[in-house]
Parts: sequence; structure tokens; C-alpha cells
Amino acid sequence: MNSGSPRADGRPKRLARRIAERICERLVEGESLRSVCRDPQMPAASTVFAWLAADAAFAEQYARAREAQADALADEIVDIADGADSSGDAARDRLRIDARKWASARLAPRKYGDAVKVEAGAKGAPGAVVVFALPENGRDDDKS
Repeated sequence: MNSGSPRADGRPKRLARRIAERICERLVEGESLRSVCRDPQMPAASTVFAWLAADAAFAEQYARAREAQADALADEIVDIADGADSSGDAARDRLRIDARKWASARLAPRKYGDAVKVEAGAKGAPGAVVVFALPENGRDDDKS
């Protein structure tokens, strides 16, 4: 990794180990990349994405940080639900929980995503997946 020197506006342009580590630490703490990049001492998001494309070690470190971020979001869900981090507004708390569930499912789909079971057909060929949806009352009253 190159040594980072800040540009005239204070944002680093070249990848520096300490900046890469700080970005990943903040992600692990549950902060979004957008929020990290709003910090004038941090690079712009476009710079971070360029670093990810150019540096395999940073890309690996970043991927691990994102997986750990999913765990942080899951912990926040429990805190909100238990009231430790509650806003006192049930609708707002539900929204906060849903947003964290969505984000953690995208960051770590095997761990927090919805399970989908696909059965293989003969000789490993994919089988058909049939999904039935019932109305909210749980009954199929459609007589048509």
C-alpha cells in the first residue's frame, strides 16, 4: 500500500494502511461507508471503491469488515427490541429494526438472509421451485 498524503481539501487520495484500518474499524462498529466518507479526514467513497479495485489485501480486509458489520447490526436489533437503544416510538423502532435486518441480510446473506431451499432433480439438474402465497387471512377463498 502506498503512503497516504492528504489532498489540499484534507482528504487522502492514496491508500494508507492506517486509513484502510480505520475505515474497516468504523464499518465493524456499525457505521455506514457513506457516514465514514463524510468525515473530512477520510477519503471520498469513490476513492475507497478505487482502492478496493486496485488492492486485493484491502478488498479482503473490507469484505471481512462488512461481514462483521452485519453482526454489529444484528446486535443493534436486539438492543432496540429490548429497549436499550429505543427511541420510545414503536413505529420508529420497528423501522430501525427492519432497516438493520435488511442490511445485515445483504451483508451476510448466509448468516442473516432468508433461507431458500432448492431441491435438485435427476442427475443434479435443478428442480422446479413452486411458491404459493395465501391471503393475509391464511385461507384460499378464491372461488374463481
